[in-house]
Amino acid sequence: MAGKLKTTAWVGAGILTGALATLQLQALARGSSAPLPLEELQQFAAVYGLVKADYFEPVDGKKLVNDAITGMVASLDPHSEYLDPKNFKDFRESTSGKFVGVGIEIASQDGLVKVVSPIEGSPAAHAGIQAGDLITRIDDTPVRGLSLDKAVKLMRGKPGTKVTLTLLRKPQGQTLKVTITREEIHVQSVRGKEVAPGYAWVRITQFQSDTLPDFVHRVDALYAADPKLKGLVLDLRNNPGGLLESAVGVASVFLPQDAAIVSTRGQIPEANVTYRNTPSDYSRTPGVDPLATLPAAVKKLPLVVLVNGGSASASEIVTGALQDYKRATVMGTQSFGKGSVQTVLPLGPDTALKLTTARYYTPNGESIQAKGITPNFLVDPLPSGDPYAALRMREADYKNQIGSGQPGVAQSLPSAEEQKLDDARRALEDAIEKDPKKFPKLPPYGSADDWQLTQALHKLEGQPVITAKPLGAASAAVGAPAGSPAASKALPPAKPAR
Repeated sequence: MAGKLKTTAWVGAGILTGALATLQLQALARGSSAPLPLEELQQFAAVYGLVKADYFEPVDGKKLVNDAITGMVASLDPHSEYLDPKNFKDFRESTSGKFVGVGIEIASQDGLVKVVSPIEGSPAAHAGIQAGDLITRIDDTPVRGLSLDKAVKLMRGKPGTKVTLTLLRKPQGQTLKVTITREEIHVQSVRGKEVAPGYAWVRITQFQSDTLPDFVHRVDALYAADPKLKGLVLDLRNNPGGLLESAVGVASVFLPQDAAIVSTRGQIPEANVTYRNTPSDYSRTPGVDPLATLPAAVKKLPLVVLVNGGSASASEIVTGALQDYKRATVMGTQSFGKGSVQTVLPLGPDTALKLTTARYYTPNGESIQAKGITPNFLVDPLPSGDPYAALRMREADYKNQIGSGQPGVAQSLPSAEEQKLDDARRALEDAIEKDPKKFPKLPPYGSADDWQLTQALHKLEGQPVITAKPLGAASAAVGAPAGSPAASKALPPAKPAR
Protein backbone atom coordinates (compact mmCIF):
# COMPACT_ATOMS: atom_id res chain seq x y z
CA MET A 1 0.00 0.00 0.00
CA ALA A 2 2.83 2.37 0.80
CA GLY A 3 4.20 2.14 -2.72
CA LYS A 4 1.05 3.25 -4.53
CA LEU A 5 1.54 7.01 -4.46
CA LYS A 6 5.28 6.73 -5.11
CA THR A 7 4.71 4.55 -8.19
CA THR A 8 1.99 6.80 -9.56
CA ALA A 9 4.07 9.87 -8.91
CA TRP A 10 7.19 8.62 -10.64
CA VAL A 11 5.48 6.93 -13.60
CA GLY A 12 2.52 9.23 -14.28
CA ALA A 13 4.07 12.68 -14.33
CA GLY A 14 4.13 14.39 -17.72
CA ILE A 15 6.65 16.77 -19.23
CA LEU A 16 5.64 20.39 -18.66
CA THR A 17 7.03 21.63 -21.95
CA GLY A 18 5.93 20.82 -25.49
CA ALA A 19 2.91 21.44 -27.68
CA LEU A 20 -0.41 22.44 -26.11
CA ALA A 21 -1.99 19.26 -27.44
CA THR A 22 0.60 17.19 -25.59
CA LEU A 23 -0.03 19.16 -22.41
CA GLN A 24 -3.76 18.52 -22.75
CA LEU A 25 -3.21 14.76 -23.11
CA GLN A 26 -0.95 14.72 -20.07
CA ALA A 27 -3.50 16.56 -17.95
CA LEU A 28 -6.12 14.01 -18.92
CA ALA A 29 -3.69 11.16 -18.20
CA ARG A 30 -3.27 12.44 -14.64
CA GLY A 31 -7.02 12.13 -14.17
CA SER A 32 -7.90 15.84 -14.37
CA SER A 33 -11.25 16.57 -16.03
CA ALA A 34 -10.57 20.32 -16.19
CA PRO A 35 -9.36 21.60 -19.58
CA LEU A 36 -6.11 23.54 -19.71
CA PRO A 37 -6.63 27.33 -19.78
CA LEU A 38 -5.62 27.84 -23.42
CA GLU A 39 -6.31 31.58 -23.37
CA GLU A 40 -3.97 32.08 -20.40
CA LEU A 41 -1.31 29.88 -22.00
CA GLN A 42 -1.54 32.00 -25.16
CA GLN A 43 -1.09 35.09 -23.00
CA PHE A 44 1.99 33.51 -21.43
CA ALA A 45 3.37 32.81 -24.91
CA ALA A 46 2.70 36.44 -25.89
CA VAL A 47 4.56 37.77 -22.83
CA TYR A 48 7.42 35.38 -23.51
CA GLY A 49 7.66 36.61 -27.08
CA LEU A 50 7.61 40.30 -26.07
CA VAL A 51 10.32 39.80 -23.46
CA LYS A 52 12.49 37.92 -25.94
CA ALA A 53 11.98 40.55 -28.63
CA ASP A 54 11.83 43.88 -26.76
CA TYR A 55 13.79 43.55 -23.50
CA PHE A 56 16.80 45.90 -23.40
CA GLU A 57 19.22 42.99 -23.71
CA PRO A 58 18.93 39.37 -24.86
CA VAL A 59 17.32 37.00 -22.35
CA ASP A 60 17.83 33.25 -22.30
CA GLY A 61 14.54 31.62 -23.24
CA LYS A 62 15.13 28.51 -21.16
CA LYS A 63 15.72 30.66 -18.09
CA LEU A 64 12.45 32.52 -18.68
CA VAL A 65 10.48 29.27 -18.81
CA ASN A 66 12.27 27.82 -15.79
CA ASP A 67 11.62 31.00 -13.78
CA ALA A 68 7.93 30.94 -14.79
CA ILE A 69 7.59 27.31 -13.66
CA THR A 70 9.46 28.08 -10.43
CA GLY A 71 7.16 31.00 -9.63
CA MET A 72 4.00 29.05 -10.46
CA VAL A 73 4.89 26.18 -8.15
CA ALA A 74 6.33 28.34 -5.34
CA SER A 75 3.05 30.27 -5.11
CA LEU A 76 1.12 27.10 -4.19
CA ASP A 77 2.54 26.52 -0.70
CA PRO A 78 5.90 26.74 1.13
CA HIS A 79 6.96 23.18 0.32
CA SER A 80 6.11 22.68 -3.36
CA GLU A 81 9.12 23.35 -5.54
CA TYR A 82 10.35 23.01 -9.11
CA LEU A 83 13.66 21.15 -9.00
CA ASP A 84 16.01 22.22 -11.77
CA PRO A 85 19.00 19.96 -12.49
CA LYS A 86 21.15 21.37 -9.68
CA ASN A 87 18.36 21.45 -7.07
CA PHE A 88 17.20 17.95 -8.07
CA LYS A 89 20.72 16.65 -7.54
CA ASP A 90 20.90 18.43 -4.17
CA PHE A 91 17.54 16.96 -3.16
CA ARG A 92 18.60 13.41 -3.96
CA GLU A 93 21.81 13.88 -2.02
CA SER A 94 19.96 15.23 1.02
CA THR A 95 17.69 12.17 1.22
CA SER A 96 20.57 9.74 0.71
CA GLY A 97 22.66 11.37 3.46
CA LYS A 98 25.64 11.73 1.13
CA PHE A 99 26.97 15.01 -0.25
CA VAL A 100 30.20 16.70 -1.23
CA GLY A 101 31.27 19.45 1.12
CA VAL A 102 33.35 20.26 4.18
CA GLY A 103 31.31 18.39 6.80
CA ILE A 104 29.81 20.83 9.30
CA GLU A 105 26.38 21.42 10.76
CA ILE A 106 25.56 25.12 10.76
CA ALA A 107 23.01 27.55 12.14
CA SER A 108 22.45 31.30 11.84
CA GLN A 109 23.74 33.56 14.62
CA ASP A 110 24.33 37.31 14.80
CA GLY A 111 23.94 37.60 11.01
CA LEU A 112 26.79 35.13 10.52
CA VAL A 113 26.97 31.36 10.16
CA LYS A 114 27.73 29.45 13.34
CA VAL A 115 29.35 26.02 13.39
CA VAL A 116 27.06 23.83 15.48
CA SER A 117 29.25 20.80 15.10
CA PRO A 118 31.87 19.41 12.72
CA ILE A 119 30.86 15.98 11.46
CA GLU A 120 33.11 13.31 12.92
CA GLY A 121 35.89 12.32 10.52
CA SER A 122 35.04 15.09 8.04
CA PRO A 123 37.53 17.49 6.38
CA ALA A 124 36.27 20.25 8.70
CA ALA A 125 36.99 18.14 11.78
CA HIS A 126 40.50 17.30 10.50
CA ALA A 127 41.11 21.01 9.80
CA GLY A 128 40.42 21.86 13.45
CA ILE A 129 37.10 23.70 13.01
CA GLN A 130 35.30 23.79 16.36
CA ALA A 131 31.71 24.03 17.51
CA GLY A 132 30.93 27.69 18.17
CA ASP A 133 33.21 29.08 15.44
CA LEU A 134 31.54 31.84 13.44
CA ILE A 135 32.09 31.80 9.66
CA THR A 136 32.54 35.36 8.39
CA ARG A 137 33.66 34.63 4.81
CA ILE A 138 33.41 31.73 2.37
CA ASP A 139 36.26 32.26 -0.08
CA ASP A 140 35.86 35.95 -0.97
CA THR A 141 32.14 36.20 -0.15
CA PRO A 142 31.13 37.94 3.12
CA VAL A 143 28.64 35.79 5.02
CA ARG A 144 26.74 38.53 6.87
CA GLY A 145 23.23 38.69 5.46
CA LEU A 146 23.48 35.43 3.50
CA SER A 147 20.75 32.84 3.95
CA LEU A 148 21.81 29.44 5.29
CA ASP A 149 20.88 27.88 1.95
CA LYS A 150 23.20 30.26 0.11
CA ALA A 151 26.03 29.59 2.58
CA VAL A 152 25.53 25.85 2.15
CA LYS A 153 25.72 26.14 -1.65
CA LEU A 154 28.96 28.13 -1.42
CA MET A 155 30.55 25.42 0.72
CA ARG A 156 29.49 22.65 -1.65
CA GLY A 157 31.47 21.73 -4.72
CA LYS A 158 33.22 18.91 -6.53
CA PRO A 159 35.37 16.37 -4.66
CA GLY A 160 38.98 17.50 -4.43
CA THR A 161 38.26 21.22 -4.85
CA LYS A 162 39.20 23.67 -2.11
CA VAL A 163 37.24 26.28 -0.17
CA THR A 164 38.66 28.83 2.28
CA LEU A 165 36.64 29.68 5.38
CA THR A 166 37.36 32.76 7.49
CA LEU A 167 36.44 32.03 11.10
CA LEU A 168 35.91 34.14 14.19
CA ARG A 169 36.68 32.16 17.36
CA LYS A 170 35.16 34.44 20.00
CA PRO A 171 36.47 32.86 23.22
CA GLN A 172 40.07 33.46 22.10
CA GLY A 173 39.27 36.58 20.07
CA GLN A 174 40.96 34.94 17.07
CA THR A 175 40.32 35.32 13.36
CA LEU A 176 41.44 32.27 11.41
CA LYS A 177 41.59 31.29 7.75
CA VAL A 178 41.21 27.59 7.02
CA THR A 179 41.48 26.05 3.56
CA ILE A 180 39.62 22.76 3.27
CA THR A 181 39.49 20.18 0.49
CA ARG A 182 35.93 19.08 -0.20
CA GLU A 183 35.11 15.39 0.11
CA GLU A 184 32.05 13.20 -0.08
CA ILE A 185 30.45 13.28 3.36
CA HIS A 186 28.13 10.65 4.76
CA VAL A 187 25.78 12.04 7.38
CA GLN A 188 25.05 9.57 10.13
CA SER A 189 21.43 10.43 10.96
CA VAL A 190 21.33 8.20 14.07
CA ARG A 191 23.52 8.34 17.14
CA GLY A 192 22.99 7.26 20.71
CA LYS A 193 24.47 6.13 23.98
CA GLU A 194 23.65 5.01 27.51
CA VAL A 195 23.27 8.27 29.45
CA ALA A 196 22.56 6.74 32.86
CA PRO A 197 22.68 3.17 34.17
CA GLY A 198 19.85 1.34 32.40
CA TYR A 199 18.73 4.38 30.37
CA ALA A 200 19.61 5.14 26.74
CA TRP A 201 19.36 8.18 24.48
CA VAL A 202 19.01 7.86 20.70
CA ARG A 203 18.92 10.91 18.45
CA ILE A 204 17.66 11.02 14.85
CA THR A 205 18.69 14.19 13.02
CA GLN A 206 16.80 13.48 9.77
CA PHE A 207 14.87 10.60 8.19
CA GLN A 208 17.10 9.40 5.35
CA SER A 209 17.12 6.25 3.23
CA ASP A 210 19.45 4.49 5.71
CA THR A 211 17.90 5.84 8.93
CA LEU A 212 15.81 2.76 9.77
CA PRO A 213 18.61 0.15 9.49
CA ASP A 214 20.94 2.52 11.37
CA PHE A 215 18.33 3.00 14.11
CA VAL A 216 17.79 -0.77 14.43
CA HIS A 217 21.56 -1.32 14.59
CA ARG A 218 21.89 1.32 17.34
CA VAL A 219 19.05 -0.15 19.44
CA ASP A 220 20.45 -3.67 19.00
CA ALA A 221 23.88 -2.43 20.17
CA LEU A 222 22.37 -0.74 23.22
CA TYR A 223 20.60 -3.98 24.19
CA ALA A 224 23.78 -5.96 23.60
CA ALA A 225 25.60 -3.65 26.02
CA ASP A 226 22.76 -3.73 28.57
CA PRO A 227 20.09 -6.43 28.04
CA LYS A 228 18.10 -4.99 30.97
CA LEU A 229 17.47 -1.50 29.61
CA LYS A 230 14.85 0.28 31.72
CA GLY A 231 14.01 3.20 29.44
CA LEU A 232 14.81 5.04 26.21
CA VAL A 233 14.74 8.70 25.18
CA LEU A 234 14.05 9.18 21.45
CA ASP A 235 15.39 12.64 20.56
CA LEU A 236 13.69 14.26 17.53
CA ARG A 237 14.52 17.87 18.40
CA ASN A 238 15.34 19.98 15.33
CA ASN A 239 14.63 16.98 13.08
CA PRO A 240 13.14 18.61 9.94
CA GLY A 241 11.66 15.38 8.57
CA GLY A 242 12.62 13.37 5.52
CA LEU A 243 11.42 10.10 4.01
CA LEU A 244 7.97 8.90 5.03
CA GLU A 245 8.81 5.18 4.94
CA SER A 246 11.74 5.72 7.33
CA ALA A 247 9.44 7.49 9.80
CA VAL A 248 6.85 4.69 9.54
CA GLY A 249 9.60 2.16 10.27
CA VAL A 250 10.90 3.97 13.37
CA ALA A 251 7.38 4.28 14.81
CA SER A 252 6.80 0.59 14.02
CA VAL A 253 9.74 -0.38 16.26
CA PHE A 254 7.61 0.45 19.30
CA LEU A 255 4.04 -0.28 18.15
CA PRO A 256 2.03 -3.50 17.68
CA GLN A 257 2.02 -5.38 14.38
CA ASP A 258 -0.30 -3.83 11.76
CA ALA A 259 -0.95 -0.72 13.89
CA ALA A 260 -1.92 2.32 11.78
CA ILE A 261 0.97 4.82 11.88
CA VAL A 262 -0.30 7.64 9.65
CA SER A 263 -2.88 8.22 6.94
CA THR A 264 -2.74 10.61 4.01
CA ARG A 265 -5.60 12.29 2.13
CA GLY A 266 -5.33 14.10 -1.18
CA GLN A 267 -7.04 14.78 -4.50
CA ILE A 268 -6.13 11.58 -6.34
CA PRO A 269 -7.15 8.12 -5.08
CA GLU A 270 -3.52 7.00 -4.74
CA ALA A 271 -2.95 9.78 -2.18
CA ASN A 272 -5.52 8.28 0.20
CA VAL A 273 -3.44 5.69 2.00
CA THR A 274 -3.01 4.34 5.52
CA TYR A 275 0.56 3.33 6.41
CA ARG A 276 0.84 0.54 8.95
CA ASN A 277 3.38 -1.40 10.96
CA THR A 278 4.00 -3.93 8.22
CA PRO A 279 7.26 -4.51 6.29
CA SER A 280 5.61 -3.66 2.96
CA ASP A 281 5.09 -0.10 4.26
CA TYR A 282 8.58 0.57 5.62
CA SER A 283 11.08 -1.87 4.10
CA ARG A 284 13.14 -0.77 1.10
CA THR A 285 13.84 -4.41 0.20
CA PRO A 286 10.80 -6.58 -0.65
CA GLY A 287 10.50 -9.61 1.59
CA VAL A 288 13.01 -8.31 4.13
CA ASP A 289 11.98 -6.98 7.55
CA PRO A 290 14.71 -4.66 8.91
CA LEU A 291 13.09 -4.87 12.37
CA ALA A 292 13.54 -8.65 12.63
CA THR A 293 16.70 -8.49 14.78
CA LEU A 294 15.20 -6.28 17.50
CA PRO A 295 14.63 -7.85 20.93
CA ALA A 296 10.99 -8.35 21.88
CA ALA A 297 11.52 -6.23 25.00
CA VAL A 298 11.69 -3.03 22.92
CA LYS A 299 7.91 -3.16 22.39
CA LYS A 300 7.34 -2.50 26.09
CA LEU A 301 10.39 -0.37 26.87
CA PRO A 302 9.33 2.87 28.64
CA LEU A 303 9.78 5.68 26.14
CA VAL A 304 10.06 9.49 26.13
CA VAL A 305 10.12 11.45 22.86
CA LEU A 306 11.80 14.88 22.85
CA VAL A 307 10.54 17.47 20.35
CA ASN A 308 10.75 21.21 19.80
CA GLY A 309 9.76 23.85 17.27
CA GLY A 310 12.28 22.45 14.80
CA SER A 311 10.66 18.98 14.84
CA ALA A 312 8.69 18.80 11.61
CA SER A 313 6.95 16.54 9.13
CA ALA A 314 8.28 12.96 9.41
CA SER A 315 9.41 13.54 13.00
CA GLU A 316 5.87 14.72 13.82
CA ILE A 317 4.47 11.56 12.20
CA VAL A 318 6.53 9.41 14.58
CA THR A 319 5.67 11.58 17.58
CA GLY A 320 1.96 11.72 16.74
CA ALA A 321 1.67 7.96 16.37
CA LEU A 322 3.49 7.19 19.62
CA GLN A 323 1.46 9.82 21.49
CA ASP A 324 -1.92 8.70 20.07
CA TYR A 325 -1.29 5.09 21.12
CA LYS A 326 -0.06 6.35 24.53
CA ARG A 327 3.10 4.40 23.80
CA ALA A 328 5.39 7.31 24.69
CA THR A 329 5.43 10.46 26.79
CA VAL A 330 6.15 13.50 24.61
CA MET A 331 8.29 16.20 26.19
CA GLY A 332 9.77 19.53 25.07
CA THR A 333 8.04 22.37 23.24
CA GLN A 334 5.35 22.63 20.55
CA SER A 335 6.44 21.02 17.28
CA PHE A 336 6.66 22.83 13.93
CA GLY A 337 3.27 21.85 12.50
CA LYS A 338 4.07 20.62 8.98
CA GLY A 339 1.26 18.20 8.24
CA SER A 340 1.64 17.87 4.47
CA VAL A 341 3.16 15.25 2.20
CA GLN A 342 5.35 16.10 -0.81
CA THR A 343 5.80 13.71 -3.73
CA VAL A 344 8.69 14.01 -6.18
CA LEU A 345 7.38 13.79 -9.75
CA PRO A 346 10.22 13.49 -12.31
CA LEU A 347 9.84 15.63 -15.42
CA GLY A 348 12.82 14.11 -17.17
CA PRO A 349 16.21 12.61 -16.34
CA ASP A 350 17.43 15.62 -14.34
CA THR A 351 14.42 17.78 -13.36
CA ALA A 352 11.43 17.13 -11.14
CA LEU A 353 8.44 18.66 -9.40
CA LYS A 354 8.27 18.39 -5.61
CA LEU A 355 4.53 18.80 -5.13
CA THR A 356 2.31 18.79 -2.05
CA THR A 357 -0.04 15.89 -2.77
CA ALA A 358 -1.75 15.22 0.56
CA ARG A 359 -2.25 16.20 4.18
CA TYR A 360 -1.34 13.57 6.73
CA TYR A 361 -3.31 12.58 9.83
CA THR A 362 -2.29 10.91 13.07
CA PRO A 363 -3.87 7.55 14.02
CA ASN A 364 -6.62 9.44 15.90
CA GLY A 365 -7.51 11.32 12.71
CA GLU A 366 -5.96 14.65 13.74
CA SER A 367 -4.27 17.00 11.28
CA ILE A 368 -1.31 18.78 12.85
CA GLN A 369 -0.93 21.16 9.88
CA ALA A 370 -0.08 24.70 11.12
CA LYS A 371 -0.78 23.48 14.66
CA GLY A 372 1.90 21.01 15.65
CA ILE A 373 1.98 18.45 18.45
CA THR A 374 1.60 19.59 22.03
CA PRO A 375 3.93 17.76 24.44
CA ASN A 376 2.56 15.96 27.47
CA PHE A 377 5.17 17.90 29.47
CA LEU A 378 6.14 21.39 28.34
CA VAL A 379 9.87 21.73 29.09
CA ASP A 380 12.06 24.60 27.88
CA PRO A 381 15.70 24.04 26.84
CA LEU A 382 16.98 25.90 29.92
CA PRO A 383 15.66 25.91 33.50
CA SER A 384 15.09 29.65 33.06
CA GLY A 385 13.11 29.19 29.83
CA ASP A 386 14.10 29.84 26.22
CA PRO A 387 15.56 33.28 25.53
CA TYR A 388 15.41 32.66 21.76
CA ALA A 389 11.74 31.62 21.50
CA ALA A 390 10.71 34.61 19.39
CA LEU A 391 13.16 33.65 16.64
CA ARG A 392 11.33 30.44 15.85
CA MET A 393 9.49 30.30 12.53
CA ARG A 394 6.74 27.71 12.37
CA GLU A 395 4.44 26.41 9.65
CA ALA A 396 1.65 28.77 10.69
CA ASP A 397 3.92 31.74 10.02
CA TYR A 398 4.03 31.04 6.28
CA LYS A 399 1.49 33.21 4.47
CA ASN A 400 0.74 30.54 1.84
CA GLN A 401 0.59 27.47 4.09
CA ILE A 402 -2.32 25.16 3.26
CA GLY A 403 -4.12 25.11 6.63
CA SER A 404 -5.47 22.04 8.37
CA GLY A 405 -8.56 21.68 6.21
CA GLN A 406 -10.62 21.14 9.35
CA PRO A 407 -13.78 23.24 9.87
CA GLY A 408 -13.53 25.82 12.65
CA VAL A 409 -9.72 25.77 12.73
CA ALA A 410 -7.99 29.01 11.74
CA GLN A 411 -5.98 28.55 8.52
CA SER A 412 -3.50 31.31 9.30
CA LEU A 413 -2.54 33.76 12.02
CA PRO A 414 -4.57 36.95 12.43
CA SER A 415 -2.67 39.94 11.04
CA ALA A 416 -2.41 41.54 14.50
CA GLU A 417 -0.80 38.36 15.87
CA GLU A 418 1.61 38.25 12.91
CA GLN A 419 2.63 41.83 13.61
CA LYS A 420 3.28 41.05 17.28
CA LEU A 421 5.49 38.11 16.34
CA ASP A 422 7.40 40.16 13.76
CA ASP A 423 7.97 42.92 16.33
CA ALA A 424 9.15 40.40 18.93
CA ARG A 425 11.61 38.83 16.46
CA ARG A 426 13.07 42.17 15.45
CA ALA A 427 13.41 43.28 19.07
CA LEU A 428 15.20 40.06 20.01
CA GLU A 429 17.52 40.22 16.99
CA ASP A 430 18.43 43.81 17.91
CA ALA A 431 19.07 42.86 21.54
CA ILE A 432 21.33 39.94 20.56
CA GLU A 433 23.28 42.13 18.14
CA LYS A 434 23.80 44.86 20.77
CA ASP A 435 24.92 42.57 23.58
CA PRO A 436 25.27 38.88 22.66
CA LYS A 437 26.94 38.12 26.02
CA LYS A 438 23.58 38.54 27.77
CA PHE A 439 22.18 35.53 25.92
CA PRO A 440 23.23 32.11 27.21
CA LYS A 441 24.35 29.28 24.97
CA LEU A 442 22.05 26.29 24.74
CA PRO A 443 23.77 23.05 25.81
CA PRO A 444 24.60 20.40 23.19
CA TYR A 445 21.98 17.68 22.79
CA GLY A 446 22.85 14.57 24.77
CA SER A 447 25.27 16.37 27.08
CA ALA A 448 25.20 16.36 30.88
CA ASP A 449 23.84 19.94 30.74
CA ASP A 450 20.94 19.08 28.42
CA TRP A 451 17.99 20.22 30.60
CA GLN A 452 15.26 18.63 28.48
CA LEU A 453 17.10 15.29 28.43
CA THR A 454 17.53 15.51 32.21
CA GLN A 455 13.76 15.93 32.65
CA ALA A 456 13.12 13.02 30.27
CA LEU A 457 15.34 10.82 32.44
CA HIS A 458 13.46 12.02 35.53
CA LYS A 459 10.21 10.84 33.92
CA LEU A 460 11.64 7.43 33.09
CA GLU A 461 13.12 7.09 36.60
CA GLY A 462 9.82 8.05 38.26
CA GLN A 463 11.15 11.36 39.58
CA PRO A 464 9.27 14.69 39.39
CA VAL A 465 9.52 16.52 36.06
CA ILE A 466 10.12 20.27 36.23
CA THR A 467 7.93 21.78 33.52
CA ALA A 468 8.13 25.23 31.99
CA LYS A 469 4.57 25.96 33.14
CA PRO A 470 1.81 24.10 34.96
CA LEU A 471 0.19 21.51 32.73
CA GLY A 472 -2.94 23.65 32.55
CA ALA A 473 -0.94 26.42 30.93
CA ALA A 474 0.66 23.97 28.55
CA SER A 475 -2.77 22.74 27.51
CA ALA A 476 -3.87 26.31 26.99
CA ALA A 477 -1.09 26.72 24.46
CA VAL A 478 -2.99 24.37 22.14
CA GLY A 479 -5.67 26.99 21.72
CA ALA A 480 -3.18 29.81 21.25
CA PRO A 481 -2.41 30.75 17.67
CA ALA A 482 0.26 28.39 16.39
CA GLY A 483 3.52 30.24 16.29
CA SER A 484 2.57 32.54 19.17
CA PRO A 485 5.01 32.96 22.07
CA ALA A 486 2.87 30.57 24.13
CA ALA A 487 3.30 27.81 21.57
CA SER A 488 6.72 28.57 20.11
CA LYS A 489 9.83 27.90 22.14
CA ALA A 490 13.03 26.81 20.40
CA LEU A 491 16.02 27.83 18.33
CA PRO A 492 16.03 27.66 14.53
CA PRO A 493 17.19 24.17 13.52
CA ALA A 494 20.79 23.47 12.63
CA LYS A 495 21.32 22.81 8.95
CA PRO A 496 23.99 20.44 7.62
CA ALA A 497 26.38 21.98 5.13
CA ARG A 498 26.09 20.13 1.86
